[in-house]
Amino acid sequence: MSQDLVLVNKNAGVTTVTLNRPEALNALSSALRDRLAGVFADLATDSETQVIILTGAGRAFTVGLDLKELGGEIPAAAITSQSLSDALVLLPQPVIGAINGFAITGGFELALLCDFLIASPSACFADTHARVGVVPGWGLSQRLPRLIGINRAKELSLTGNYLDAETACSWGLVNRVVSADTLLPVCEALARDIVSTEPVTRGRIKTIMDEGWQTTLDDGLAIELAASAQHGKQEVTPEKIAARRQNIQARGRAQSSRAQSSRTQSH
Repeated sequence: MSQDLVLVNKNAGVTTVTLNRPEALNALSSALRDRLAGVFADLATDSETQVIILTGAGRAFTVGLDLKELGGEIPAAAITSQSLSDALVLLPQPVIGAINGFAITGGFELALLCDFLIASPSACFADTHARVGVVPGWGLSQRLPRLIGINRAKELSLTGNYLDAETACSWGLVNRVVSADTLLPVCEALARDIVSTEPVTRGRIKTIMDEGWQTTLDDGLAIELAASAQHGKQEVTPEKIAARRQNIQARGRAQSSRAQSSRTQSH
C-alpha cells in the first residue's frame, strides 16, 4: 500500500493535517495538491472540525511545487479537486500553520494562506519565484507586503534569499518561535483556546477580519458595524451574556493562577 500523502488526525474539535512526503521535503506534486485540496474540501463541511493545524512531516513544511514534475522529469497526476489555494481560502475554520522547517515559494504561499503561523527554530521562508521563472499565483505578491511591509517583501521576492525563523518573527510574519518539540503542543493549546470560544461569534469575527483586511479602513469599519448589528439581533441575549461572563471570569482566574505559579517557580 502506498503511503497516504496527507495525514489527518481529529481530536476534540482540532484537526491536524500533515503533508506526508518527507522524502521529497513535502514538495507539492499534483497528486499531493489534489489530495490536500480534497481534504480541505471535506473538512470545510465537517462538523467535528472547529480548528485546523497545518504542518509537514520531516524537515519541511513544504518546499513548494514539485520542480521535477514541472520540468517534465516525472509525470504529473490528473487533478480532480478544486485549486489548492481556493480550497484553503474557502475553509470557514481558522487554520494555524505549524511551520516545522522549509516553507519555500509555493510552500511560502501555502503558509500565508493560514490565519496565523507558529514556527520552530528550524523554520525558514523563501520566495524563489523569480529564480524559477514563475510568477506567483496563490497570492504571495499581495499578502506578503501587507504582512511585513512592501520594502521587506520586495527584498525577499526580488532576491530569493532565505528568511530565518527569528527574523520572520521580528518582522511579524510568524506570531512566535517555539522549540521543535513544543511546536505542535503549542499549536494544539492555541487551537483548544479557539475551540473554547463561542462558535458563531468566532466565525463572524474571522469573516469580518478577512473581509476588512482586503479593503480600506472605512469600508472595514462599515463591515464590522453591519455584522455587529446583525449578530446582536440574532445571537445576543441577557441569559447568554450572563453565562459567558461566568465562564470568562473562571478562565481569567485560572490563567492568573497559572501565571502566578510560573513566576514563583522562576524565582
